[in-house]
Amino acid sequence: MRAESTVYASRARQRHSARRIALRRAVFLAVVVALLALLIGLAFAGSQSALAAGTTVARVDVGGLSRSEAVRVLSARARAVERAPITFTAGGESYTLSASQLGVSADWKAAVREAAAAGGGVAPLRGYKRLQARFFGIDAAPRVMAYDAAVTYKLDQIAKAVSRGGIDAKLVRKGLDVQVVEGQVGRKLDQVAAAALVVQTLARFDRGAPVALPLATTPLRVDAADLEEAATKARVALSGPIRLAYSGTRWRIPRWKIASLLELPVAGNTDVAVTGRGAEEYLKRLSATVSRNPQDARFQVTATGKIVVRPSAPGLLLDLPATAKAIAAAAFSVDQRTAKLVVRVAEPTRTTADAKAMGITGVVASYTTTYGGTPGRLNNVQLVSELIDGTLIQPGGTFSFNDTTGERTVDKGFQEAPVIINGELQNGLGGGVCQVSTTVFNAAYESGLPITARTNHALYISHYPTGRDATVNYPDLDMRFTNDTGHWLLVRTFVGAGSLTVNLYGTPVNRRVESTTEPLVETGPIPVEETDDPKLEKGKRAVDEVGSPPRQTAVRRLVYDSNDKLLYDNTWGSFYVGEPSLVRVGIKEPPKKPAAKPAAKGTKGKGGTPPTSTTPTDAPTTPVTPATPAQP
Repeated sequence: MRAESTVYASRARQRHSARRIALRRAVFLAVVVALLALLIGLAFAGSQSALAAGTTVARVDVGGLSRSEAVRVLSARARAVERAPITFTAGGESYTLSASQLGVSADWKAAVREAAAAGGGVAPLRGYKRLQARFFGIDAAPRVMAYDAAVTYKLDQIAKAVSRGGIDAKLVRKGLDVQVVEGQVGRKLDQVAAAALVVQTLARFDRGAPVALPLATTPLRVDAADLEEAATKARVALSGPIRLAYSGTRWRIPRWKIASLLELPVAGNTDVAVTGRGAEEYLKRLSATVSRNPQDARFQVTATGKIVVRPSAPGLLLDLPATAKAIAAAAFSVDQRTAKLVVRVAEPTRTTADAKAMGITGVVASYTTTYGGTPGRLNNVQLVSELIDGTLIQPGGTFSFNDTTGERTVDKGFQEAPVIINGELQNGLGGGVCQVSTTVFNAAYESGLPITARTNHALYISHYPTGRDATVNYPDLDMRFTNDTGHWLLVRTFVGAGSLTVNLYGTPVNRRVESTTEPLVETGPIPVEETDDPKLEKGKRAVDEVGSPPRQTAVRRLVYDSNDKLLYDNTWGSFYVGEPSLVRVGIKEPPKKPAAKPAAKGTKGKGGTPPTSTTPTDAPTTPVTPATPAQP
């Protein structure tokens, strides 16, 4: 046992010794390697002030240069090419741009500083960095700047020139055949990517081959495959005629006419339909053939003066949307090519029963005035009478002359005729209209209806009832009355050769109207309008037209119902301005009198004064002409 223990201890000592020897060798080798690494790092460290060999900035070799030298070299290279253009291409077009044009510049100082940091550091580490640079190189890219507004402006110009919208596939009709035309994709300049490419390219020192700008395609909304179904429908529609049917009547629509009714797909649509201007015009003509307007019940005055109701009649109206749908169904069908027209009954607005319930059975009031004058005045009287003829006034409603006739314009056919303007008789558009308003006023006056608006003429007009004239002027002067009878009123006008009659029809209420007219009195002298006449001697006056004085009157109307109850007590005052006399006043100097000759002896009078004669100088030189009555 002891021998075995001795052998085991001897072997343990041997192993321990071997490990110490190995450890010493490892430490020695590590020290040797560290010393070698240090020596290598120091050997290749070079100068801290110089850039490492193999260093490039923007692909320019600046190894071995100081930072300032490298910046000068790079800046000089940049200045040498800043005005040299580079060609860019897009859409088959070429465009030349330069760095100076777009304000492109690089931060060379920052780039050199970055390159120096990549090959710098403490001596041993710097050596290894520079050793790596010898084999693999160090390249620093500068930060590039540009004038953004200039870049955007130039690229906008290029984009406008090269960009184009896509053209959708479409259906075209050639004769009675329909074909599908392929679309074309569009293109546009990718301005974000193009801006980056242009700036980076202009920052380089080389000016080599043209550079293609990036283009993007724009997708189509409709391609050929999307239109195949519509093309099939259109071909079916044009394959043969279709027929329309209504109440035993047949219409044939030939193929060429069907073609005008079809609207092929447009603006991204992919369907074909019976619509559009051609279809609208055809349906309009078809409606004129089939439709019949309803007839409202109307009131007619018989030859004996009675009023009767002409019955209403229903009409027929073509249902355009439903008929268009039926035509489309027949057109797009292979075997069912007959369309039934959709027609509905059109009821009148005023039926016979409605008209009878309105209570228009007889004359409530009537008034007639006579008129004459120029052709323009006769035209205006007839025209405005037609505008108010047939007016219906509901119970409690108000008749307005201006609202009923509207503005009197040339477009409506009104002509110039004598009219009172600012108190003077002149020619104006619509002269003669007041003849009608005065006649309507007097019809309402005689009927006992409440009159809510009336204005007398500025000048007195003798052929109207005294104090019962009514002038109008659109839109400020109106003539209005209210229907208080409890039933509808109908206004009818009858224009004769020289007279105008206005009748109010309704349910007679048998009112009694009493009128009292005050005398027409002069309220001042005749105004005079003088003008100088250089042909008339001083002191002489010539009256060309005698005027009229201002006047006034008043009319009182008492209205009683059928039971003699007083309903209304109204008084209308009328104030008329004077119409001036037109007088010419002489301003011509009279001829000078010749000098008096000496009297002969013995010819003096008793008082020693020779006799003289007197010639009047204020006698009128022209006769007086009476004024002509106004005809508004």
